[in-house]
Amino acid sequence: MLFQLESDEDIEKVLMQYKQAALNAIQNYDVNWELIRFNQLSDTCTFVLETSKNESFLLRIHSEMSNEEINSELLLLEALHEKIDFVIPKAILNRYGSRTIEIQLENGFRCNASLMSWVEGEHSKGGLTDDQIYREGVLLAKLHQASQDFELTTNFKRPTWGEHSFRQAITRLTRYYNRFLSETEYNLYVSAAEQISSWIVMLHKDRNSHGLIHGDLHQGNIVFHNGEPRPIDFGRCGFGYFLYDIAHTILGLYPAQRELVIKGYESIRKLEGNWYTALEGFAVMVMIENYCHHAPDPRETAGLKAEQPYALAIINNYLNGEPFLFNSIEVKNDK
Repeated sequence: MLFQLESDEDIEKVLMQYKQAALNAIQNYDVNWELIRFNQLSDTCTFVLETSKNESFLLRIHSEMSNEEINSELLLLEALHEKIDFVIPKAILNRYGSRTIEIQLENGFRCNASLMSWVEGEHSKGGLTDDQIYREGVLLAKLHQASQDFELTTNFKRPTWGEHSFRQAITRLTRYYNRFLSETEYNLYVSAAEQISSWIVMLHKDRNSHGLIHGDLHQGNIVFHNGEPRPIDFGRCGFGYFLYDIAHTILGLYPAQRELVIKGYESIRKLEGNWYTALEGFAVMVMIENYCHHAPDPRETAGLKAEQPYALAIINNYLNGEPFLFNSIEVKNDK
């Protein structure tokens, strides 16, 4: 069931549905929770459960993802647990021994729910240190290295992030662009999207460049515990280029910090070929996808508008063939 969040009233109605589904879902787990609180509403709605023993769990309500897709994500996480030396989320089985539970409300609303272990850590306060940023690159490389050894089964089902998914995102932008873009600005986005679409179909794809990725490892999905970065929210994991994954992480950083991520990454996995040009293409792709994703949500409109001077500067540099990832760029703010 796909919700269209056109107003605050729509959001409130959706939240009420999810809250009822969450209360139904937790009855199926042997967790002695004392407090449940709303966490976030995005593609998945999440709630935090807290117990009297100071334990926390993350309850996820999935309205748009099949049971097969959710189980595939959780199987991947279990496999990664065995291969990496840092903490990641892990599924908590329900009392029936399953990773997911199907919920149906009296009004016909259907969804799947899953319960995850809580990853201890916090977002860095007061800015990231150079060491933390370098370790983010190491973290990415270790995830990619471990995922290469994952054995796919016939019922493993996760999305592929590439040309087709990007075109779907642009279709979404076509509907909502006027909330935060002028007609001229939108045309720049379209030009960049066409250039990316033409380029990505020509990319070489092999085991070292393409595989299972986190798919959304931006700065908000990395927490730190005793200085060590930990990835959270694998809900978008799937198949894609490893450079596409790196682009998510570096996009929210300053140019000099982006270089540190690359140095950390290459301490584990060397980047091959003309990776810099490809990474710039993926950075623009990720940026546009992010705006396409958030455009329908009225809660995001003000923030999207505020980010456009820098976003448009990046797009102009990209279209003009001028490097921008590790360089300061001129931002024009005429608004």
